[in-house]
Amino acid sequence: MKAVHSHGRADYIGILGSVLCIIHCILVPALALGSSVATHNHAHIGLISLDYLFILINGIAVYYATRDHRSTGIRVLLWSALVIFAISLIFEGRHQVFSWLGYVGSALLIIGHLINLYICQIAPRLKFKTR
Repeated sequence: MKAVHSHGRADYIGILGSVLCIIHCILVPALALGSSVATHNHAHIGLISLDYLFILINGIAVYYATRDHRSTGIRVLLWSALVIFAISLIFEGRHQVFSWLGYVGSALLIIGHLINLYICQIAPRLKFKTR
């Protein structure tokens, strides 16, 4: 019987959510330069801003990836990255520094989920001690 990382899906969803956010943050301003969308700061789906949707997706992924985790370092990394990510998306219209912090938060979320996958899935197969 194959051992399965119980929260591996959360890591994959977190990585996907962060990558999609980075793509969205890079492409939307580039596409908006030549269109009438340039007058709008955020893309919306109905009444929900995509920024809040990315925060929600990543928040759920971090919760499920860390809820039963033994490593305090991974929990601190993922929750801190989520806080940086969320604050930067909420306040990105106020100052340019928040736009850059959004990329940092997204990158930290991706790195944290990749480390979590390594610790929980790859390292046990290789029989390395990580804890």
